[in-house]
Amino acid sequence: MSKTDDTTRSARRKFLKVGAASIAGAATLAAPNIAHAKTKTLKVQAAWGGGIFLENAQSYVERVHAMAGDALKIDLLPVNSVVKTSQMQDAVHRGVLDGAHYVPAYWYSKSKTASLFGTGPCFGWSSQEVLGWVHYGGGQELFDELMGSLGLNVVSFFNSPMPAQPLGWFKEEIKDASQMKGLKYRTVGLAADVLLEMGMSVVQLPGGEIQPAMKSGLIDAAEFNNPTSDRDFGMQDVSKDYHLASFHQSQEFFEITFNKKMFDRLPAEHQAILKHASEAENSNFYWHNTKRYSEDLTKLRDQGVNVHRTPDSVMADQLAAWDVVVERLSGEDAFFAKVIESQKAYAKEVLGYLNLNQPDYKLAYNHYFGNA
Repeated sequence: MSKTDDTTRSARRKFLKVGAASIAGAATLAAPNIAHAKTKTLKVQAAWGGGIFLENAQSYVERVHAMAGDALKIDLLPVNSVVKTSQMQDAVHRGVLDGAHYVPAYWYSKSKTASLFGTGPCFGWSSQEVLGWVHYGGGQELFDELMGSLGLNVVSFFNSPMPAQPLGWFKEEIKDASQMKGLKYRTVGLAADVLLEMGMSVVQLPGGEIQPAMKSGLIDAAEFNNPTSDRDFGMQDVSKDYHLASFHQSQEFFEITFNKKMFDRLPAEHQAILKHASEAENSNFYWHNTKRYSEDLTKLRDQGVNVHRTPDSVMADQLAAWDVVVERLSGEDAFFAKVIESQKAYAKEVLGYLNLNQPDYKLAYNHYFGNA
């Protein structure tokens, strides 16, 4: 080996040592400057004290956590933890709560147009198609416009397409629409206007108060939402006649709402997580809840409940009542009319295709399992 080679290798070893020492020193100097992001925790109250709807709210939260890791957390609070259900939207608006999980029908007293976002008239569509209108038919933009007109500092996402709600629980089987007149009945949202138009006396009560009210005779009949919740409330203990199928609330879904100022300050990726977790919950809700509802309907039958399909005469009267209510409210409120026209245009186009394309699934069901 030449002297020149020795010198070259020695210089290279010296360079590597100095370089390594420099990198180590730089890392030591830089380490104290690394910012460890603190977890952002959002305080969100649900309108549910337990049962399957609180499970659904928790499922949304779990999706947020799975995507956000430790960067974003939701502290999900059950009903009445901070404010009453009727005060939840105002609490989010003021920043007392960061968010809420409920349905628009719970605050529709501010604007009856709110009920069109979930519990409006049926134009032949289900909750799936109404959510399609929200996402692709201009519904979200109209909702945001409504929030602006009401001066509400909130941003909302919609998820979880609910099956049509049962007509509910009665003291006897309803065989004709004439039996509905004069009954004291519990419902919420625009459905109250519709059933009043049908000649019923309507009482709006929170879910937890329905069973005691029927037991005491305060009301004659009631609906909440689904067989699972109804069974949890113990409705089978105060009535044995349960009617499925109705147009009073044939489509509904959840609203997850956040304080807008808080939301706007979040990083873009956190905003996206809150939004897309809502969309992801759509499919999970439908798969999860329809299975549970069907299981609990079987359990109700096993407990001696007589399950009936609501007569067509009742549902025809409901549609006629919807026509009266929609015409009256459209005449009173131009924005209400604007939303209705948007919904009709979407439903006519989309349902026109679906009704032509979809086979009669009930025909196939009856072929294999007998008449439903």
